[in-house]
Amino acid sequence: MQNVNMVNKKLFQKLKKAHIQYEQERKQIIEFSNIVLHASKRVIFAIHRNDMSKAKKSLKTIEKTLIQSEKTFSHNRLTREGSYRACTEEYAEAKIFYNIVANQEIDEIPNINLEPDTYLGGICDVTGELVRFAINKAADGKKEEAKKAKMLINDIMGELVEFDMTGYLRAKYDQAKNNLKKIEQINYEIYRV
Repeated sequence: MQNVNMVNKKLFQKLKKAHIQYEQERKQIIEFSNIVLHASKRVIFAIHRNDMSKAKKSLKTIEKTLIQSEKTFSHNRLTREGSYRACTEEYAEAKIFYNIVANQEIDEIPNINLEPDTYLGGICDVTGELVRFAINKAADGKKEEAKKAKMLINDIMGELVEFDMTGYLRAKYDQAKNNLKKIEQINYEIYRV
């Protein structure tokens, strides 16, 4: 090697600028994701308190925020951030739970870009909310709601068993399987003679 400057300072300046921009965007996405995550948890809590109007209003606000985020950041950039994936999974769970309690089908969520694994995670997680919902309804003397929840979780698991889930989703699937066992036990306790 000759004693020549082999470091392209312009390259390092370019890389530094890109890195700073990336980190600034990352911080913005994390901040935004935390807002959506906690708002989604509050939607679920509102549904359990039977405050469907508050839940519906909050879901609309969350959806506007998610749509705006996709205008601010590229979808590819968003989906690389774990915090964004966590908040969209929580949103999916809240939206699906809201739709179920509002007697709507589990279906695609329009206008929101959700990755398939994010959607599947939300579907798996909603089984836990259905168990909690069934327990609360049964405690209020509405045993039929526990039976409906059991049938719905059973239907969900009938669909999910067709997937070959691995890693993170496998853990979610196993939790959903345990929720099916819980709701079966609850129904056994409620309806045994």
